[in-house]
Amino acid sequence: MSKKVVLGFSGGLDTSFCVKYFTEEFGYEVHSIIVNTGGFTHDELKHIEAHAYKLGVKTHTTVNAIHSYYDSIIKYLIFGNVLKNNTYPLSVSAERLSQALHIAEHAEKLNADAVAHGSTGAGNDQVRFDMVFHIEIPGIEIITPIRDLKLSREEEIAYLKEKGVEMNFEKNQYSINKGLWGTSVGGKETLNSKGILPESAWPTQVTKHESEEVRLYFKKGELYGVNEERFEHPTEAIQYLQELAGPYGIGRDIHVGDTIIGIKGRVGFEAAAPMVILKAHHALEKHVLTKWQLQWKDTLSQFYGNWLHEGQILDPVMRDIEAYLETSQRNVTGSVFVQLQPYRFQIIGIESKHDLMSAKFGKYGEMNTGFTGEDVRGFSKIFGNQTSIYHQVKDSQHEN
Repeated sequence: MSKKVVLGFSGGLDTSFCVKYFTEEFGYEVHSIIVNTGGFTHDELKHIEAHAYKLGVKTHTTVNAIHSYYDSIIKYLIFGNVLKNNTYPLSVSAERLSQALHIAEHAEKLNADAVAHGSTGAGNDQVRFDMVFHIEIPGIEIITPIRDLKLSREEEIAYLKEKGVEMNFEKNQYSINKGLWGTSVGGKETLNSKGILPESAWPTQVTKHESEEVRLYFKKGELYGVNEERFEHPTEAIQYLQELAGPYGIGRDIHVGDTIIGIKGRVGFEAAAPMVILKAHHALEKHVLTKWQLQWKDTLSQFYGNWLHEGQILDPVMRDIEAYLETSQRNVTGSVFVQLQPYRFQIIGIESKHDLMSAKFGKYGEMNTGFTGEDVRGFSKIFGNQTSIYHQVKDSQHEN
């Protein structure tokens, strides 16, 4: 009986090579799976399915993971206002984990002998996929021909042509990975420490030039409304906002970060909806959460984002942090007003029944209603008492 292999399949050069290599060289029974995290249209998915069967897979499965991706990962990135290195909304790293989890589940369901992916040996994805597989389906063989054979693009193309495979072998000038939480863009300008992507490289071109105000409605930290529109699931609100903000060229940037394997990397990305949502959500939080809620959220969220980026989604500490983040959102309900303009946006303000800036408690710099000047006089003396004692003791020691 031939070995049953589940292959994470995108339909590109690397995974197409994997199918032919497994079937032609070893006679493996290949079961391909594509996990859609918001980056494919219906027609694209049908084309990928047809391509997989033409290559010779036994079965091909398409998983719609958009809702589960949001519910298990993106939701917490919003709750935590997570930006890697204060820049990057984890557009690709987050979706790779969702994909790895679904691939592992499929391999277990099919009782597969092995699981495979098309990652090279030079990036983060190989670690993310391998680690999830080791934890979720321990003992199963992980096969990675592109990494293990150290194949060049030219060698892969030559092999596929020899096997009679017809597909578009032209390499795009820019490598683009689109998902619900943003789109990464890699090219020659990102391979070095200096360089910016040209206008033509960005998947979403700037077609809006007049400013526009949008109202975002959050319920317990999740986006459920944009302007007058209300949505059943936050993913629909994210996609709707992307259509509004994307044509402004908002959310474009270059991320410079540390890879899991220890090297620095540079990649372009566009993430209009994620960037607007994160900043709007944070603005609302600053009005409705207390000082220490905000501080501990920042501390835990930074760790959460870094650990997620490095593939550690299954570490139980992540569930603990998610529980805190979930609890912190109980009063994060209200509207945030945002001005959209070409290449930028700004937060105008918020409205919330939980706003701690309520005028009935006083107005900063003008008046207060909850305490008197004498209260402040005594408080200031007590609040600085220990520091005052320290300096008095220090000064007396100097005199001796």
